[in-house]
Amino acid sequence: QLQASGGGLVQTGGSLRLSCAAREGTISGYGMAWFRQGPGKEREFVAAIRWSGGIHYSDSVKGRFTISRDKVKNTVYLQMDSLKPEDTAIYYCAAGRAIVSSVTMIPSYYYWGQGTQVTVSS
Repeated sequence: QLQASGGGLVQTGGSLRLSCAAREGTISGYGMAWFRQGPGKEREFVAAIRWSGGIHYSDSVKGRFTISRDKVKNTVYLQMDSLKPEDTAIYYCAAGRAIVSSVTMIPSYYYWGQGTQVTVSS
């Protein structure tokens, strides 16, 4: 139900914009989030935007990444600027009804996209 795209290879300091498109109506009322999983690492929270509009970022991306949402297009975006090699990972979008205290938690999300690879070269 979720289709992530926009990944690729970029140099340190570059930018990428990820998109996550959902079938019409499937994410109505849901919060959306991005997680990532680097080589040999566990999946970790990156950013979330609740249905109410509240936004949350991990400390590692705050000030560099921007999450946004187009409710008409049923699409969530992740603008990634000032990319670093440590941002290299597979990025997953997810949808769920997370509350403020649980937006960073994987079990809060019911639907997941297939992932898109982001590689940042040094």
